[in-house]
Amino acid sequence: MNRRVYLAAAGTSVAASLAGCTSALSLFDDDPSNPCSGEDCDIGMSRNSFLPQEYETSVGDTVVWKNTSGADHTVTALEDGIPDDAEYFASGGYDDEATARAAWHDSRGGRIGPRQTFEHTFEVPGRYVYFCEPHFEPGSMSAVLYVTE
Repeated sequence: MNRRVYLAAAGTSVAASLAGCTSALSLFDDDPSNPCSGEDCDIGMSRNSFLPQEYETSVGDTVVWKNTSGADHTVTALEDGIPDDAEYFASGGYDDEATARAAWHDSRGGRIGPRQTFEHTFEVPGRYVYFCEPHFEPGSMSAVLYVTE
Protein backbone atom coordinates (compact mmCIF):
# COMPACT_ATOMS: atom_id res chain seq x y z
CA MET A 1 0.00 0.00 0.00
CA ASN A 2 1.20 3.52 -0.76
CA ARG A 3 2.14 5.03 2.59
CA ARG A 4 1.13 8.60 1.61
CA VAL A 5 -2.31 7.48 0.45
CA TYR A 6 -2.77 5.50 3.68
CA LEU A 7 -1.73 8.44 5.90
CA ALA A 8 -3.97 10.84 3.97
CA ALA A 9 -6.93 8.46 4.36
CA ALA A 10 -6.19 7.94 8.06
CA GLY A 11 -5.93 11.70 8.61
CA THR A 12 -9.29 12.26 6.88
CA SER A 13 -10.88 9.54 9.01
CA VAL A 14 -9.53 11.04 12.24
CA ALA A 15 -10.62 14.55 11.20
CA ALA A 16 -14.13 13.29 10.44
CA SER A 17 -14.30 11.57 13.83
CA LEU A 18 -13.09 14.67 15.65
CA ALA A 19 -15.60 16.87 13.83
CA GLY A 20 -18.38 15.12 15.72
CA CYS A 21 -16.53 15.64 19.00
CA THR A 22 -16.11 19.32 18.26
CA SER A 23 -19.86 19.68 17.74
CA ALA A 24 -20.58 17.95 21.03
CA LEU A 25 -18.02 20.05 22.89
CA SER A 26 -19.48 23.27 21.49
CA LEU A 27 -22.46 22.73 23.81
CA PHE A 28 -20.19 23.80 26.65
CA ASP A 29 -17.92 26.35 25.02
CA ASP A 30 -17.38 29.96 25.95
CA ASP A 31 -18.50 31.38 22.61
CA PRO A 32 -19.28 35.08 23.13
CA SER A 33 -22.27 34.92 20.77
CA ASN A 34 -25.73 34.33 22.20
CA PRO A 35 -25.76 30.68 23.33
CA CYS A 36 -29.55 30.80 23.68
CA SER A 37 -30.11 31.49 19.99
CA GLY A 38 -32.58 28.83 18.89
CA GLU A 39 -32.86 27.45 22.44
CA ASP A 40 -35.58 27.70 25.07
CA CYS A 41 -33.76 30.32 27.09
CA ASP A 42 -33.10 34.05 27.14
CA ILE A 43 -29.75 34.33 28.90
CA GLY A 44 -26.90 31.83 28.70
CA MET A 45 -23.94 31.33 30.99
CA SER A 46 -20.39 30.83 29.75
CA ARG A 47 -17.58 29.80 32.05
CA ASN A 48 -17.36 33.32 33.52
CA SER A 49 -20.11 35.56 32.14
CA PHE A 50 -23.80 35.87 31.44
CA LEU A 51 -24.61 36.14 27.73
CA PRO A 52 -25.86 38.71 27.01
CA GLN A 53 -24.65 40.81 29.93
CA GLU A 54 -27.53 43.24 29.41
CA TYR A 55 -31.04 42.06 28.62
CA GLU A 56 -34.39 43.83 28.28
CA THR A 57 -37.80 42.30 28.94
CA SER A 58 -41.33 43.47 29.76
CA VAL A 59 -43.35 43.41 32.98
CA GLY A 60 -45.02 40.01 33.32
CA ASP A 61 -42.46 38.18 31.18
CA THR A 62 -40.60 35.15 32.45
CA VAL A 63 -36.84 35.17 31.84
CA VAL A 64 -35.04 31.84 31.51
CA TRP A 65 -31.33 31.49 32.25
CA LYS A 66 -29.58 28.38 30.97
CA ASN A 67 -26.18 27.10 32.02
CA THR A 68 -24.52 26.69 28.62
CA SER A 69 -21.09 25.97 30.12
CA GLY A 70 -19.46 23.08 31.92
CA ALA A 71 -19.15 24.96 35.23
CA ASP A 72 -21.74 25.26 38.02
CA HIS A 73 -23.39 28.66 38.38
CA THR A 74 -26.03 30.56 40.33
CA VAL A 75 -28.34 33.43 39.47
CA THR A 76 -28.36 35.67 42.55
CA ALA A 77 -29.98 39.10 42.68
CA LEU A 78 -27.97 41.88 44.27
CA GLU A 79 -30.37 43.03 46.97
CA ASP A 80 -29.54 46.71 46.62
CA GLY A 81 -29.50 46.34 42.82
CA ILE A 82 -33.21 45.66 42.29
CA PRO A 83 -36.25 48.00 42.52
CA ASP A 84 -37.59 48.58 46.06
CA ASP A 85 -40.97 46.93 45.34
CA ALA A 86 -39.52 43.98 43.42
CA GLU A 87 -39.56 40.39 44.60
CA TYR A 88 -36.09 39.09 45.41
CA PHE A 89 -34.90 36.27 43.12
CA ALA A 90 -32.15 33.68 43.29
CA SER A 91 -31.71 30.18 41.95
CA GLY A 92 -32.67 27.87 44.79
CA GLY A 93 -35.64 30.08 45.73
CA TYR A 94 -33.93 32.01 48.53
CA ASP A 95 -35.67 35.04 50.05
CA ASP A 96 -32.62 37.30 50.36
CA GLU A 97 -29.04 37.72 49.20
CA ALA A 98 -27.39 36.70 52.48
CA THR A 99 -29.26 33.39 52.56
CA ALA A 100 -28.50 32.69 48.89
CA ARG A 101 -24.79 33.40 49.38
CA ALA A 102 -24.59 31.29 52.53
CA ALA A 103 -26.44 28.39 50.88
CA TRP A 104 -23.90 28.27 48.06
CA HIS A 105 -20.96 28.25 50.46
CA ASP A 106 -22.56 25.76 52.87
CA SER A 107 -23.86 23.18 50.41
CA ARG A 108 -23.70 24.58 46.86
CA GLY A 109 -27.32 25.67 47.31
CA GLY A 110 -28.85 27.36 44.29
CA ARG A 111 -26.55 25.42 41.96
CA ILE A 112 -27.46 25.46 38.27
CA GLY A 113 -25.54 22.59 36.70
CA PRO A 114 -24.58 22.30 33.03
CA ARG A 115 -27.64 22.43 30.71
CA GLN A 116 -29.97 23.23 33.65
CA THR A 117 -32.21 26.30 33.74
CA PHE A 118 -33.58 28.82 36.21
CA GLU A 119 -36.50 31.13 35.53
CA HIS A 120 -38.13 34.13 37.17
CA THR A 121 -41.16 36.26 36.24
CA PHE A 122 -40.68 40.02 36.64
CA GLU A 123 -43.68 42.04 37.85
CA VAL A 124 -42.01 45.38 38.67
CA PRO A 125 -40.35 47.61 36.08
CA GLY A 126 -36.80 48.75 36.68
CA ARG A 127 -33.15 47.79 36.63
CA TYR A 128 -32.07 44.44 38.13
CA VAL A 129 -28.44 43.56 38.85
CA TYR A 130 -27.58 39.92 39.44
CA PHE A 131 -24.46 37.77 39.69
CA CYS A 132 -23.09 34.24 39.95
CA GLU A 133 -21.96 33.57 43.51
CA PRO A 134 -19.12 31.11 42.74
CA HIS A 135 -17.75 33.38 39.99
CA PHE A 136 -18.43 36.80 41.44
CA GLU A 137 -15.54 39.19 41.72
CA PRO A 138 -15.62 42.92 41.01
CA GLY A 139 -16.22 43.29 37.29
CA SER A 140 -16.68 39.54 36.92
CA MET A 141 -19.77 37.37 36.42
CA SER A 142 -22.55 39.89 36.88
CA ALA A 143 -25.19 41.29 34.54
CA VAL A 144 -28.10 43.71 34.28
CA LEU A 145 -31.68 43.07 33.32
CA TYR A 146 -34.05 45.92 32.39
CA VAL A 147 -37.79 45.40 32.85
CA THR A 148 -40.01 47.85 30.99
CA GLU A 149 -43.76 48.50 31.07
